[in-house]
Amino acid sequence: MPNPAHPTKVERREAARERARAATAAQKKREARNKLLVRSGILVGIVAFVAVVALVIVTGIKPAGPGSRNMASDGIVIGKGFVAERTAALAAGQEPTPTKTPLTDKVAHIRLYGDFLCPNCGAFERQNGSYIKGLVKSGGATIEYHPVAILDRASMGTDYSTRAANAAAAVANYSPDSYFAFNEALFAAQPAENSEGLSDARLKSVAGDVTGIDNLKSIEKAIDNREFAGWVADATSRAGDNAMQGSDLKKFVGTPTVIVNGKAWDGTKLTFTEFVTAAISDTTKN
Repeated sequence: MPNPAHPTKVERREAARERARAATAAQKKREARNKLLVRSGILVGIVAFVAVVALVIVTGIKPAGPGSRNMASDGIVIGKGFVAERTAALAAGQEPTPTKTPLTDKVAHIRLYGDFLCPNCGAFERQNGSYIKGLVKSGGATIEYHPVAILDRASMGTDYSTRAANAAAAVANYSPDSYFAFNEALFAAQPAENSEGLSDARLKSVAGDVTGIDNLKSIEKAIDNREFAGWVADATSRAGDNAMQGSDLKKFVGTPTVIVNGKAWDGTKLTFTEFVTAAISDTTKN
C-alpha cells in the first residue's frame, strides 16, 4: 500500500484548532465536576492541555529543526553519577524513538515533562529535586528530562520557554553530562510567570556557572542563534499530539507530567517519594 500523504501545514493548524475546541469543552466539564486539588503545595490541576494545544497552533508554522544529540526520545536520559546516555540527533521532522527502559530490579525510571517557566514545575523541583538527585547519583533511578515550551505566551513576548528549552538542548548536545546540573540551576533561577524571563545573557551565565561544563562557547552560540528552537517547537507539538508511549497516560495533559516506571503520578494519594517507593516495589514483584 502507498504511504498516506502527510497533512499540509494548513491542515495541521486546522486540526490543532479543532483539538483546542475539544480540549476547552473537556476542561469546562472537568472544572464543573472536580475541585482543584492541592498536594504538598503543588497544584494537581497542572497547566491545562488547552495551553499545549494552543501552542501547537503557533508552533505549527515554525520551521522544523534538527534535534540535539542525546535526545533521540525528545528527552535526555540521565543515569548513575549524572552521566547521560548517548544517542544520535533527530533529523528535522524525524519521529522520536521512545526510550527502552527495562524495569531493572530496585531502579526507578522517572520521565519528566517540564517547562522552565512553569511555576508548578518549579515547585516540583524545589520539593523533590534533592530526593531525585540522591537517587540518580547512587544509581537508584534514572531520569529522562523532556523540556517543552507551552508558556511562551506568558513571557511578555520574549518566548522564554522556547529560549530556555533551546539552552537545555544545547547543553544536552555539547555537554550532556552537565544536563542534570544545568536543569537544577535553571530552576533555581526560575523567573516569575508573566515576566520577560531570563535574558540570553543570563542563560549563558547560568550555563557558565555549572561546574565542569564542556564546550561552553558552542553552548553560548547555540543560545544566541536559537540552534534548537525548531526542535523545541517540534518536540512540544509531538508531546501534545501523541499518546504517552510506555505509560498509562492516554495523552499529555500539561506540565509537570511525571511518569515513574510507566505510571503517571498525580499527587492525589501519594507523595512523590511514596509513589517512587511503590513503583520500585511493584518492579521487584514482577
